[in-house]
Amino acid sequence: KIIETHLETMNGKTSQIAFFGGSFTGIDIQKQNEYLSVAQKYIKSGQAEGIRLSTRPDYINEDTVKRLASYGVCNIELGAQSMDEEVLLLSKRGHTVKAVENASEIITSQGITLGLQMMTGLPGDSEEKCLYTARRFMELGAKETRIYPTVVLKGTLLVKMLEDGKYTPQSVEDAVNISAKLYRYFTENNIEILRMGLPDSVELRENYIAGAYHPSLGEMIISRDIRNRIEEASFPDKKTEIFANRRYISKVIGNRKCNMEYFRNKGIDVTVTEDNTVKNFVITVKS
Repeated sequence: KIIETHLETMNGKTSQIAFFGGSFTGIDIQKQNEYLSVAQKYIKSGQAEGIRLSTRPDYINEDTVKRLASYGVCNIELGAQSMDEEVLLLSKRGHTVKAVENASEIITSQGITLGLQMMTGLPGDSEEKCLYTARRFMELGAKETRIYPTVVLKGTLLVKMLEDGKYTPQSVEDAVNISAKLYRYFTENNIEILRMGLPDSVELRENYIAGAYHPSLGEMIISRDIRNRIEEASFPDKKTEIFANRRYISKVIGNRKCNMEYFRNKGIDVTVTEDNTVKNFVITVKS
């Protein structure tokens, strides 16, 4: 029913059928195959391009991946979260760095597109460890990623760690700063970023305790990357003009015009001009 409902809105376009919300390869194999069989019919009919799913690194082996591929699975995302052993241990993730490496090798060897999801601000984490994780993702052959700054929710172990003084949540500002650097690294290395920050929902807001949550976090990260690029190119005694596509105007200006205020406070003369002939934005600096 879900597939049929969405196909009615596709207007002839094809897309993937995705299984999210848990570790797909951790459920009963017979149930996996039943789900995959339903999805496979739409691939064979040309109404879907393939199947995408997410799972844990330690729930992957060669036989599993071959079975998934036989049904038309073409993208597998792993909840790696970090490539630092201490972070995984302190966060009680239950898997090791080696598990991520092994699973990644198996997936890419079968010709399936690898996605590696990461979290920032976990226990024991740092900016250096986050950037190291990003580099390892690239080395492991990831073509896709998701960046999820850590959010502390009711009923989780992080709440207890927070109350005991064993964990300091990442602020929105810190998450934006670090994620902007990750954003640039991934985009410059042709790794597609599928999402940054948790999607806003009533349930999330009702269960939020602490951490880097903001409904516009993804846009704030892109905006911070743009601010960094402008600052690298600008000088206080020179005029900086940004020619931006309509879709990028708000990102260049920043949330609540924060980028423009930032440059005003630094004495840098920045103007933004809409130019839909450019793909995103172009920075020019004049004496």
